[in-house]
Amino acid sequence: MRKIVVNIIFALLGIAVGITVLPSLWEISGLAGIAFVNNGYFDGLIGCIVFYFLSFLFVKPILELNQRIEKYLNSRSPGWIIYGAGFLIGGLVLANIISIPFYMMSNMFSNVIPVILMIVFGWIGFRMGTSRRNDWSNFSITKRNTKTAPAAEKSDALASEGEVTRRSAKKDYYPYKILDTSVVIDGRIHQLAHTGFLEGKLMIPDFVVHELQLISDSSDNQKRERGRRGLDILNEMKMDKGINYTTTTRDYDNIPEVDMKLLKLAKEIGGAVITNDYNLSKVSEFQNVQVLNINELAKVLKPMVLPGETMTVKVIKEGTEREQGVAYLEDGTMVVVEEGKYFIDKDVEVVVTSALQTDAGKMIFAKPKHSMHGIQEKSNSKENSNNHNNGGNKRNNRNNGNKNLNRNNSRSKRGEQRNGKKVR
Repeated sequence: MRKIVVNIIFALLGIAVGITVLPSLWEISGLAGIAFVNNGYFDGLIGCIVFYFLSFLFVKPILELNQRIEKYLNSRSPGWIIYGAGFLIGGLVLANIISIPFYMMSNMFSNVIPVILMIVFGWIGFRMGTSRRNDWSNFSITKRNTKTAPAAEKSDALASEGEVTRRSAKKDYYPYKILDTSVVIDGRIHQLAHTGFLEGKLMIPDFVVHELQLISDSSDNQKRERGRRGLDILNEMKMDKGINYTTTTRDYDNIPEVDMKLLKLAKEIGGAVITNDYNLSKVSEFQNVQVLNINELAKVLKPMVLPGETMTVKVIKEGTEREQGVAYLEDGTMVVVEEGKYFIDKDVEVVVTSALQTDAGKMIFAKPKHSMHGIQEKSNSKENSNNHNNGGNKRNNRNNGNKNLNRNNSRSKRGEQRNGKKVR
């Protein structure tokens, strides 16, 4: 399709060249007197045919150049393209205004100088838009902040009696919460923003959106799905009126890594980075940039599980040890179930025996509740049997005591009788 477009463009260019150039060539060659030759339609047809066949020689390098330009533009942020194009147009307009006196001349300068001015001013405008775009972004943000400055000054004046409150607000308040690519793909930030725990505005830099676009265009199916999920979440957050959401076109061409761009942006605007990336969290702490890790928040908010508590889980697979099964809670906590091998793909009620906290997360050890009942029943039966044996022993001892008492009584009676006979 692109080859056909190149051929058509060359053919149209050939028509224009044939109509404008060939009449002069006919006059030089002495063929201008021929009516058939000195004809605009004929000249356009000749130029169209010649340039059409020439297009086959240039179509391959033109397409390669087009691919390089597309690749270069894809590597740039939308803000870079917008500012560059806008200032380029401004430079061309300014060059045309300056060239008005030269258009009135009848010499060669009427065509040469305007072209030179357009090239020079267009390049200057493009460079001003791309190299200083961060300054233009700062200007726009500063302009918005000036609208809220009177209210901030008023609040500072009202807080003059509470010096501690005013200082802590200036030091610990981060007006912008900059979202990382990982936290956008994760998706929990959308629900977290509704809770009202995040103050200020959620900021999505254009270079993060660009990275999500590259991930969504990946040849890897898993990466492509993650990228598309991130873009869908961004669209949902943008349409959600309950979320204070903003974007920025700032970019840093001299910094290739997105993580370093996030830290640079956070330092410039005094914002905090929200991420799920453990390494980015550590680098942020090292560079004294405020970071909010949603995984750390989720880990802290996980409910405490105590031994003896019961829960219902679904055993997913076998464990590493003998007869163990593995289940997971809704928050991702692993539950190791003893004798769980026999309950795979089934819901089973278990009793927590212990819990282990590691760097990777929390592990819960449990056993099926029916096995606990079996142990309790056995212990109860043993207690009953022991009680029964103890009762039997007591009865035997009581009977034996009664028998001994009767024997002693009978012996004493016989002794008394013998003594009575002797007295008589």
